Amino acid sequence: MKVLFIGDIVGRRARNYAQEKIIELKTKLKLDAIIVNVENSAGGFGVTPSICDDFFRVGADVLTTGNHIWDKREIISYITKNDRLLRPLNMIEGTPGLGMTIVDLDAGKIGVANIMTNLFMQKTDNVFDKIPDILENLKLKKNVDFSLIDIHGEASSEKMALGNALDGKVTAVVGTHTHVPTADYQILENGTAYITDVGMSGDYNSIIGMNKKDALNRFLFPQNKKSRLEVSNGEPTLCGVIIESEIGGLSKSIKPLRIGGKLEQTNLE
Repeated sequence: MKVLFIGDIVGRRARNYAQEKIIELKTKLKLDAIIVNVENSAGGFGVTPSICDDFFRVGADVLTTGNHIWDKREIISYITKNDRLLRPLNMIEGTPGLGMTIVDLDAGKIGVANIMTNLFMQKTDNVFDKIPDILENLKLKKNVDFSLIDIHGEASSEKMALGNALDGKVTAVVGTHTHVPTADYQILENGTAYITDVGMSGDYNSIIGMNKKDALNRFLFPQNKKSRLEVSNGEPTLCGVIIESEIGGLSKSIKPLRIGGKLEQTNLE
């Protein structure tokens, strides 16, 4: 299978650009599935039901999120009825929605899990304790043909540890949250595709997608730390990775995809 994962969508311009490109790339790259992290797509904070519907309409198959999933309260009723919008699996018991799903596509069954790390993040259950649950439900060659884990987290060491804990047992482990694309995309020793952070889809003439002046003032003047951040409205770059799996479900390749804006890479072969 050939799957595109798109990193954190930040704001209106980025989501409009991503939706336009999803339609184009699905055909151009002969993609079997598209997964998108949408947790910052509504003004930089959270996601709404209408935004989710728009992404599904243009061809996204599964939407993942992270620590901003509940910033727009109207998403609570939506996520309880939709098994293709995920919240982190290790949120406390009783949290609405699902952290893991399986979608039956023309090319086969794809399983997606969304988890959040513990270091420097909001309080969640121990992320490593969820590994047995993921492996039981998203078992390659038995339950799914392709499995991807979106690890939403701050610390690169924790993401790397999770990647290696899952190596050889899932198709891909991709990191989100820092909004900074890393250059360590690789196939791990036992066949799992890995990248520490896919990067955001947003304006890179910014501070992690936010207006530079607003964000910088928070550091220069700590007394203004609670001042409102606004999404930077420059030209967005779509950041993602394309993962191809072999028969059996492990990966044969992972390639970064960056189009538009300052980070564009035009080689899509």
